[in-house]
Amino acid sequence: MTRQSLILIVEDNPTNARVLFDVLEAAGFRVLLAQSGESALEKLSAITPHLILLDVMMPGMDGFETCRRLKAAQATQAIPVIFMTALTETADKVKAFALGAVDYITKPIQQEEVLARVNVHLRLQTLNRELQDLNQTLEQQVIQRTVELSSALEQLQQSQLHLVNSEKMSALGQMVAGVAHEINNPVGFLTGNLQPAFNYVEDLLSLIDLYQTKYPQPDSEIEEHIETIDLAFVREDLPSLLNSMKEGIGRIANISNSLRTFSRTDCKRQVAFNLHEGLDSTLMILGHRLKATANHPEIKAVKHYGNLPLVECYPGQLNQVFMNILSNAIDALDEQNQQRAPEEIQANPSQIQIWTEVYQPGWVKVRILDNGPGLSPEARSHLFDPFFTTKPVGKGTGLGLSISSQIITQKHGGKLYCNSTPGKGTEFVIEIPIQPSVPLSAAAPVRGNARS
Repeated sequence: MTRQSLILIVEDNPTNARVLFDVLEAAGFRVLLAQSGESALEKLSAITPHLILLDVMMPGMDGFETCRRLKAAQATQAIPVIFMTALTETADKVKAFALGAVDYITKPIQQEEVLARVNVHLRLQTLNRELQDLNQTLEQQVIQRTVELSSALEQLQQSQLHLVNSEKMSALGQMVAGVAHEINNPVGFLTGNLQPAFNYVEDLLSLIDLYQTKYPQPDSEIEEHIETIDLAFVREDLPSLLNSMKEGIGRIANISNSLRTFSRTDCKRQVAFNLHEGLDSTLMILGHRLKATANHPEIKAVKHYGNLPLVECYPGQLNQVFMNILSNAIDALDEQNQQRAPEEIQANPSQIQIWTEVYQPGWVKVRILDNGPGLSPEARSHLFDPFFTTKPVGKGTGLGLSISSQIITQKHGGKLYCNSTPGKGTEFVIEIPIQPSVPLSAAAPVRGNARS
């Protein structure tokens, strides 16, 4: 997203249109106006804006029909659309999102809210485009040229796919928190292996040079093979290819770091942190997955917060643990609801409960419970193992809870375990000291496992 991004405002009310025009232009954006859906479609035949602010209630073609036509046309279907309307009924919002809108602003419009949402969705659009470009580059070059990195690339593709799916969220933080840990791991793996790959290439090329020096007149079969593979081109292009991979990995790492807004920024030392703020921010990021939509019923989050002191910890890393656990709980509840009839869902609504307390001097406990399908003993015995997952192929890499366990046990000297019974839900328990030096005097429950 740049300040030169072009925004199309479709608004039949001249006063509202002028206010939005002035606000966005003052923020540095290029702005175009259209007073009707028909006029907007005509303008879009000549220009392609980065984002569209679309009024719903207009004479002639209303906003819903305009959006439907936008999404049906290949040239305009990828343009993010934010609806603006005084309609507040849930059915209207569901209809807007079903038509392909990325967000929904209710009137009277607040200028600060408009700017915030515009910036978020322009940023999401830019990141999505960059990640898709990187994915294509890595698939076409890394797989073709380097067998040694193929396994690591597969992991990266999975994380990128997960990231692209997550970018459908309505705010930047919704996308970031769910996938940051899955990006960092393959990026670290690739980064650590690139320099050895460079060295191996140099060794192989030097070996070829030595052969050519010692045996300047190869037989016809070798000469034919050299010509077939175009050895001169390979020698010239392979270092450039590896350098482009290195740049691509750096870009992915930068994207990951820039998206970690929800994580309060990783600290090099432990700082005093309000755990309730971390839990609340994580729930806010996941809010779109908790609300009822046309595809899944509401998941109610119930908070039972105790009177907690500030905890000396790494806030960003703890928020990452909260995100992993809550996302897994939502996944489990969604999967369960797909198998239940509406009457069953109404009789036993999906729910996540969060309890916090000081359970003994110097220690705090966070319990996250869901009433999902629960876990089998076999699954619980492996769930903190790296790369283990109970999710379908392409839905997870099995790194979330493994990383969460390391954060709690190694970084904070605490405990992370799970209690679960098939058919009765799952409970995750986090225990950490208020200050790093506080020992755990009471015996903790036996550590179990949870969804990955």
